[in-house]
Parts: sequence; structure tokens; C-alpha cells
Amino acid sequence: MRSTRLNLALESGLVAVPDGVIAVYGPDGSEDLHAFPRDQVVAVTSDYLLTQSLTAQGFKVARSAPDAALAVVCLPRAKAHAHAMLAEAAKAPMVLVDGAKTDGIEPLYKDLSKRVDVTEALSKAHGRVFAFPGTEALTEWAAQDITLPDGFTTRPGVFSADGPDPASVLLAQALPERMPGYGVDLGAGWGYLARAVLSRKSVKRLDLVETDANALDCARLNIQDERARFIWGDATKHRSDGYADFVVCNPPFHRGRQADPALGIAFIAAAAGMLAREGEAWFVANRTLPYGDAFRSHFSTVTELPGTNAYRLIRATHPLRARKAGA
Repeated sequence: MRSTRLNLALESGLVAVPDGVIAVYGPDGSEDLHAFPRDQVVAVTSDYLLTQSLTAQGFKVARSAPDAALAVVCLPRAKAHAHAMLAEAAKAPMVLVDGAKTDGIEPLYKDLSKRVDVTEALSKAHGRVFAFPGTEALTEWAAQDITLPDGFTTRPGVFSADGPDPASVLLAQALPERMPGYGVDLGAGWGYLARAVLSRKSVKRLDLVETDANALDCARLNIQDERARFIWGDATKHRSDGYADFVVCNPPFHRGRQADPALGIAFIAAAAGMLAREGEAWFVANRTLPYGDAFRSHFSTVTELPGTNAYRLIRATHPLRARKAGA
């Protein structure tokens, strides 16, 4: 586990706790940051839920790191994201890198060894941890916006950065030509579904709710429409300033690296809670996920539309919670 390797790095003398800021890039909530003095740590993340959690624990959180005496990189799985993170972290005098084998830590170590003066790599708990001094040798790895067909912009690290998720494409194609009134895109990402929705002139307003601030920044670039509102927050707890006429959603089903159907179920419940009596929810999900009972628990009418072998399309109407509220 990452916490074990971070402690090993300190106990072995691979790095020492410096005076000044310790910037921790890309934590996912599984690590124990108490290995470092709390008052020195600044967690660098764009995730709303993680920001709330770490702040509640007394840690400082920022989207971009201040000048740091030590940078700690929690290696992400996506190579371009890892490179961008390392290029930024390398501005610090010393960089500590931790990652699991499944995240590509071993090939990364070999690659870095050709570019910078890395320490030995300590192995523990199916991963490695190593360090290198700050350098300008990684500037070519700095994050660059990605331009996709149809003019979409994404960035390394956002979900589906290399192109629209196939499930979102399927849902966009299934949406009706007329979607009147006020809608919500739960888990809006970088705005692929939202642009499809806003192509309907009948839409009066669309709230894009997304936990990743970087993805939401991309959505702002991708959607130049005064009907759109961009909301950084927890989609499962989002409360609109009025009942919505429709919700569109391609819900996530992973927490970190682990599949968690409960997350998608929470999105279904949230959609039902924000819809008007005659409102409708449009969902797409992996066909293997057990969402049937959740839809039936929160909606009176659940219709499965033609999908694919991989994905299920659902139109759910007459939300039960909204009915009880007298919407």
C-alpha cells in the first residue's frame, strides 16, 4: 500500500522531512498523509470529494501547488497524466515518487533513469518508491491541452481524455429531439453530453455538475452557451434551486481503482430527488451493473431502450421521491 511505502521512504532515509511545504500530488484518499507533518502538507488535487475529506482532516488543499521543499507524486495510471504531474513536481528541490506496479511504476523508473539522477527504488506492497532531485529535464512532459475531433478540448488526467466515452456517445444518440425546460447533467465530465443536450433549442438551462475541477474547466472551453451553469460539487448531493425537467447521466462506477456499483446507485437516487413529478432521467450504464432494483425503487416507470451488448440505456420517469414531495 502507498502509506507503507511512504513510511519506508522516510524510515530508510531515501528522503528527509524538509523545512517548508510538502506538496502531495494526486492523492486518492487511500494513503495516510500523516507520515508527514500536517502543517507542512499541501495536497494537490482537483477532486471535490477528496478536497472536502482532506480539509476535514485538517490538511491544506490546492489545485496547483505553491513553491515546495519536497514534492510527493502519487503516480496515476494514465501515462500522460503521470508525465504532466512529474514535470510540475520537478520544480521542487526534491521529488519522491510512489506507485504500484499496476500503475506503471517500473517502466516509469527506467524512463526517468535515462533523464534524471534517480535514487534506488525501494520495493514494498506491490509497488516502488524512489526519489530524484528537482530538474528542468522534464519540461517536455508538461501538460498540454488535447484537441479532439469536433473541437472538444480535454487535458491529461480527466476521465476519457483521449475521446468521448462510448457510453456517452450512445446516450447522446438516444436523446429525444425535444428536451424542454431545465436539465441537469450529473457527472458532466468535459461536456460531451452537455453539448449534445444544448443543441436542442428547447432547453432553457443546463447545470453541469462535476467533481473534477479540471474536467469542468474543459467543459467551460467546450461549451460556450449562456444556458449552461458549471457546478463543482458532489453529484450525489447536488440540490438545484428548483425541480429539474430532465437529468442525463453516464454515472461513474469506480472509487479509485475499485468497482463500486453503490456509486452509480447514488447517482440514480440523486436524479430522482431533483426531478419534477413529470421529469425524466436518461441513463447509460455498463450492462453488467446491478442497477435494476435502484431504478425501480426510485421511479414508477422504467423503460429500457435499445442499447448494445456492452451498454444499457434507461429512461426513467415519475420519480417517487418527487411525488412524495408534491412536486
